[in-house]
Amino acid sequence: MATRTTTAMSCLCYALLAATAAALLATATADPAKIGVCHGRVGSNLPAPEAAAALLRQNGITKARLFLPDPAVLPAFAAAGIDLTVGVPKENLTYLSTSGPDGALQWLRANGLATNPVAARLRYLVVGNEVLYNNQFYAPHLVPAMRNLHAALAALGLDRAVKVSSAHASSVLAVSYPPSAGAFDGATLDVLRPMLRFLADTGAPFMLNAYPFISHLSDPANVPLDYALSSSSGTAATTVVRDGALEYTGLFDATVDAVAAALEREGFGGVAVAVTETGWPTAGHPDATPQNAAVYNGGVADRAARGAGTPRRPGTPVEVFLFDLYDEDGKPGAEIERHFGIFKADGTKAYDISFI
Repeated sequence: MATRTTTAMSCLCYALLAATAAALLATATADPAKIGVCHGRVGSNLPAPEAAAALLRQNGITKARLFLPDPAVLPAFAAAGIDLTVGVPKENLTYLSTSGPDGALQWLRANGLATNPVAARLRYLVVGNEVLYNNQFYAPHLVPAMRNLHAALAALGLDRAVKVSSAHASSVLAVSYPPSAGAFDGATLDVLRPMLRFLADTGAPFMLNAYPFISHLSDPANVPLDYALSSSSGTAATTVVRDGALEYTGLFDATVDAVAAALEREGFGGVAVAVTETGWPTAGHPDATPQNAAVYNGGVADRAARGAGTPRRPGTPVEVFLFDLYDEDGKPGAEIERHFGIFKADGTKAYDISFI
């Protein structure tokens, strides 16, 4: 009798564990066609995390990218049913790369990412942000840290639900024009090639931060305003870039496809491209206006709602996170850096935009 009871209890426990794991997987895997929004926190007048989470839900947004595991924001967003893409700060990469899976597991636990409700909403870990662009000291630690975090997630039974990647500036491309000629910067390949193998093996996307506004600002002659503003090919635009049989009326699609071509060139054409940051500022430059932000960001939101692909990958929706939820008045650099907010601090929209 005792044996049968123990067996029954074991079966029950196994069933409960399996059900919990399935629930975690179902919860954490969100529709890639739905728009996400970044929530930077470098500001002096930001609303409370609970208010920010409620604002997202009120506008039909159920995905957010945080640039670090903020202990105030994580539980508030998770409790509101927001799927979480969480940054791993570059300063943690040395520890994460050298401490093994056990150290990575300790890091996940210390930052509140290993237990519910946060673990149930976690979808991505973004290990470092644009490290290959401006943080070469940390570059050798990127892939080992990613592998250790993946192993730690596996120990928690979360490796299928939570994908590990790293976000790159568009300068990771040495060639982006025409898009079919896309190629990665040779100086990055020692890090990128093992990273691409890791992404392919784990089903994680290649993450890209793409800002057509910055390209227009840097080179307005070759990136005219209408081409920068158009966030989807096939829209009404004066500028048309022809690449063989494909046509591009917007830099967003052209940049994503240049990355896709670069992935194919390295033998990893099956890796998806996710745009983890894109946006348009509302002040700080003559072309940084609420009207232009409404055109660009509204177009990005619309393409996400339609599940639009790109000319090179027409049947593959591009997962996108708009930057930024609010203006961040504490950000350094040019004035435009402080004016990417989609919403004002009082919760009203900075311009007319819909996310559904």
